[in-house]
Order: sequence, then structure tokens, then C-alpha cells
Amino acid sequence: MDELKLYGMKAAYDEIIATAVKRQHEPARVVGDLLTAEINEKQARSIRYQIAMAKLPLAKDVADFTCGSTPINAGG
Repeated sequence: MDELKLYGMKAAYDEIIATAVKRQHEPARVVGDLLTAEINEKQARSIRYQIAMAKLPLAKDVADFTCGSTPINAGG
């Protein structure tokens, strides 16, 4: 699977085979489940790539903002 770059199948293989043995799935169902896992991985990888290429700003928490020099915080 590594040589074919089927990383989604490789990651899901153990779980899919364990479920197939336990529930006595037919080989066609096992192959279908492996293909679905691969498709899902490729879609997730594509989304991660698109987000990285968009160069969106990093999310900030309230604690990350500095408000010390604003007049709102002035005592009075």
C-alpha cells in the first residue's frame, strides 16, 4: 500500500479487517470499505492542502489579545 501511496487504506486496514472477520463480510464489502477509506483520506488531504495554500491567519484566543493600552481599561 505504501508503494501505491494508498495511505487511507493502510491506516484503516486493521480496523476494516477486524470488523470484516467479526461480522463475516464478503470480500467485495471489504474492498469497498477500503476504497471508501482511501477516498475519505484523499478528500481530507485535499482540504488540508487547500487550507494551507489559503494562508489563513492563525486563530486566536481571548488570552492572545493585548488590551493593556486601550482607554477602556483605564481606571476611573
